[in-house]
Amino acid sequence: MATNDLDIQFERRGAAGLVTLNRPKALNAVTLGMVRALAAQLQAWSRDPAVSRVVVSAAGDRAFSAGGDIRALYDLGRAGAHSEMLPFWREEYTLNAFIKRYPKPYVSLIDGIVMGGGVGLSVHGSHRVAGDRYLFAMPEVSIGFFPDVGATWFLPRLPGELGAYCALTGERLKASDGVLATLATHRVPSARMAELRDALCGDAEVDALLASFSEPVFEGPIAAHRRAIDRLFRGERVEDILARLDGETRSGSADAEFASATAATIRAKSPTSLKLALAQVRAGKTFSFDACMAAEFRIVSRLIHGHDFYEGVRAVIVDKDNAPRWRPDALEAVTQADIDRHFSPLTGSEELLLP
Repeated sequence: MATNDLDIQFERRGAAGLVTLNRPKALNAVTLGMVRALAAQLQAWSRDPAVSRVVVSAAGDRAFSAGGDIRALYDLGRAGAHSEMLPFWREEYTLNAFIKRYPKPYVSLIDGIVMGGGVGLSVHGSHRVAGDRYLFAMPEVSIGFFPDVGATWFLPRLPGELGAYCALTGERLKASDGVLATLATHRVPSARMAELRDALCGDAEVDALLASFSEPVFEGPIAAHRRAIDRLFRGERVEDILARLDGETRSGSADAEFASATAATIRAKSPTSLKLALAQVRAGKTFSFDACMAAEFRIVSRLIHGHDFYEGVRAVIVDKDNAPRWRPDALEAVTQADIDRHFSPLTGSEELLLP
């Protein structure tokens, strides 16, 4: 049994329900149509006794999924069609929650870029397999947005201060760092990914099968700076984190160069997005999963009426001049009241209510 669509494909093969993200030219960016199709198919497979596991992979060799179809959302917002933007996030976040609670093993074979919406389709599943080309990031603060798709839940639960580091820098983690950070559960060479996918269609127990394919991981470039990250990225204020990074730079320590580059990276991001992201990571540590998703929907419902999201997408995706003009353009100009407003409850049916 196979179902083919231009953007996403489904097939029942043996014991597995196979999902293929199929927009390789667009780096498999997630559209609303893909969200709806995947949600419907997952519901059907959850009730199908012939399907004992779901396996998600992607067409092409560059990306699992580089995020959501941000350009389409940008165009709607610029046209003033804000009410037409929100169904994407409402249904995407609902799908993220369904994946987290999926009653069967949900295995993502990630051999390429996995960012934003692509993270949402994989990180909440039971098994995440990193190939040689694995490259994780939540780079939303670079486009005046915020780490969503459940990042309010999973970033605070990374070891130490890695969640704050990833949220504020958008840094890319390769396979070894992804596994050590618990973003990926297994490390399998790219050359064996097709073999693994075929093996997952059999009746072998998923954990044992993945263990037989997995290889050990070694310290990656981010892991080498873990102690510095844990020390420098603590606290509630982005300004304090930057002050510690600047102090480390001046100290001439072994981490001085890392601190200098990291501070420069953070200072290029949207000040509003930076403060939202850190607030998410701190609040999410004590939130339930549902509360995290509700908070993200509250944030996005306010953010689409602001300035920085459209300016960030313009600078990075539309005009590609990489010279965004943030408003406000300084951290000290973003007040706590500005941030709190994004987290405040919506009215009645506007809230995200997960089934």
